[in-house]
This record gives sequence, C-alpha cells and structure tokens, in this order.
Amino acid sequence: MENTPLTASAKTESNKPAGFFTKLVRQRALVLMSVPFILWLFIFKYLPLWGWTIAFQDFKPAKGFFNQRWVGFEHFSFLFQDERFLRVLRNTLAMSSINLALGFVTAIILALLLNEVRHVYFKRVVQTVSYLPHFISWVVAASIVQSTLSPDGIINQMMLWFGWVDKGNEILFLGIGEYFWGIFGASSVWKDVGWNTIVYLAAMTMIDPAQYEAAKMDGANRFQRIWYVTLPGIKPVIIVLLIMQIGHLLEAGFEPQYLLGNGMNVDYSEVIDIFVLKYGIAQGNFSLSVAAGMFKTVVSFILLFAANYLAKRMGESRLF
Repeated sequence: MENTPLTASAKTESNKPAGFFTKLVRQRALVLMSVPFILWLFIFKYLPLWGWTIAFQDFKPAKGFFNQRWVGFEHFSFLFQDERFLRVLRNTLAMSSINLALGFVTAIILALLLNEVRHVYFKRVVQTVSYLPHFISWVVAASIVQSTLSPDGIINQMMLWFGWVDKGNEILFLGIGEYFWGIFGASSVWKDVGWNTIVYLAAMTMIDPAQYEAAKMDGANRFQRIWYVTLPGIKPVIIVLLIMQIGHLLEAGFEPQYLLGNGMNVDYSEVIDIFVLKYGIAQGNFSLSVAAGMFKTVVSFILLFAANYLAKRMGESRLF
C-alpha cells in the first residue's frame, strides 16, 4: 500500500501543541502530587493577604471588620515621617547590601577554591568545618560572637599581645554603633558561607570536563581555567541567585540584630522587623505593624521584578 503524503492541514494539526487541559490529563500524577503544596501555599501565603486591610484601618481587636474606622494611608504617611522608621530602613538596606555583597563574593571564592582542591580528605574536612556554623542557632552563634568581641575575648587579647591596645583600654566592640554593620556582615559570612557554597559546587559538577582539558591543551594555567571555564559555567546560577537575593533586600534578618543589639548600638542595629515588634505589636498598634510589613513586601516584589527585567534586557538567565 502506497504512503500518501500528508496534506498541509494535516501537518499543521499534527504539529499543533497539546492544549492546556490535555497536558493536565497527561501529567495528572504530577498535578495530584502538587495539590497539597498548592493548598498550603493558598492557605498560609495568599489567604493571609486579607489582613492587609488592617493597614488602612484604625484597627481595634475587639471590633468586627465592618465596625473598624478606616483611615486610608494615614499609617503609611506616619511611617515616612517618623525618624525612627527612616533610621531602621537605612539600617536594613545597609546590612542587607553588606550581607549580599560579602555573602556572594565569599561563597563563590570558597566554592572555586574547594573545586580546585585535589586532596579528597582535606576537601571534605574543609567543607564539613565550613558547613557546621549554619546548623547553629543564632542564639548560640550570638553568644559566641559576644564572647569573642568582649573586653576579655580573644580579639582584644590578640590586640593586647600585638600591642595595638593598652591593658585596661580594651575595645567594647558591641558598644560602638558604627562597628555593628561590620560585625553583622562578618558574623553572617562565618555562619553561612559554607552552606552557600553548596549550590555553586553543584553547578560546577555540571561543567563538561572536556572544556578544562581543551583549555589546558591551549596553554591555560589554573587561574585562566577558573576565569574562562568555571566562572562562565556557573554564571547562570550566579545571576538567578542574585535576582532572588535582590528581591529579599529588605529582609536583613531579625535574630542577629535582636540578640547582638543593645542600648549603645541601637541606632545601627534596629531593622524593620524589630521596629514592627517594638513600636507596633508591643504597643498594640497593629495597623502600624501591618503597614510596615506591607511596605516591605511591596518593595521586595518591585525589586524582584525589576532585577528580573534587567537580567532579561541584558540577555542573562532569569527567573521567568
């Protein structure tokens, strides 16, 4: 029996992509597996957005929703006129930027160095030691930082040994506000640098070893192989993680600032989350708390989409 050629309409029909519902039927197992996650996402992430209405009310817990007094953008106006909020906004942006810059650079450098280590036992020891601080709670980590930086801690003792300070004139590091941002950045790097290298080391394993062999045959030394093979190979991962971190630029943290902060460095240690706790929830001003949290969420949303758009315009990898 002779094979008759397909008509143009038949070819078009055969090449037509499957419809949305057809794909759902074909991938019904994956859809069913994702149902619990979708329910969790809706209940705990999207349903609570109804509470944003509190930011536009003079909220009183004893009153019903329809009995609340609506005040419009009054709480937002108060926030941007309050010196305390502007101060914590400055601190949040500063510490997030420091953490972003130091966290990215140190994690990439450590991953590159570990990738070049050929002694497997030594590499595993270094990885284990660098990972361990991540599994320590900030309560314990803050105690270690406070002990290290205390007047009788190891830092002051080393400075005494080198003659950089005199006996009795030890530096109270956590008592000087200008030092707090640097202390926070160094503490965050110490705690999370090992954990942050995991994704970069995983990305490096996907690079074709033939590229290293070709670069070596062309006369490239080890540094040149890192610069022209390894870094371009993990560039998409770096861009995607950078976009995600920019979206969390107003998420400077809460535990380290709360635990390491004190009355002497309060002007540099307070962040938005502490402001919400201290001046909102603790004083029963729930509308102000929701307004501050809403501001942080909206700005993070804008930063995320702006960073993703810039990556798209530059032809780089992006989230969506």
